[in-house]
Amino acid sequence: MNKNKLVASILLASAAATTFVALTSFRFLPKGAVPVKPFDQQKYLGKWYEIARLDYKWERNLDNVTAHYSLKDNGDIRVENRGYNFKKEKWEQSIGKAKPVGDPKEAKLKVSFFGPFYAGYNVIAIDENYQYALVVGENTKYMWILSRTTTLPESVKQDYIQKAKAIGFQTEDLVWVKHDRQSE
Repeated sequence: MNKNKLVASILLASAAATTFVALTSFRFLPKGAVPVKPFDQQKYLGKWYEIARLDYKWERNLDNVTAHYSLKDNGDIRVENRGYNFKKEKWEQSIGKAKPVGDPKEAKLKVSFFGPFYAGYNVIAIDENYQYALVVGENTKYMWILSRTTTLPESVKQDYIQKAKAIGFQTEDLVWVKHDRQSE
């Protein structure tokens, strides 16, 4: 291959990769969902209790679920999810990483627990004190209600359910997570 064809091939590959990244960065958010902005990543760090979720295979049969977010040296967020599998009668844990998609002051992130494969993680509602959060994935199959404590006020619960319904989430399918065990 001559030098001109090599340069053209590299430019074409770079353009294709850039286009792919640009197009796929939008897939991390369901239609109608709007990430919180401004978002304070530092205030979001720490421990959260999962109050409710739309169930999926990675969390099936888990209760007492918590997520702990901490900042890594490289600026990524370390994600540690932990829950008690009541069928297997044992604690399970998964470690992942999250990073902003675009503007770091917007609560639109991508999270990975499996190498280079990322999924959407979008905070679409949060109170001013960062005590309660409504988080959605990249489509209407993934949704979580989180709290800094094992409960949340009924008014917040109803507000978050209504917001999720308006976007198209099947909130009647929510799993309400029990918190009746202390982590080992």
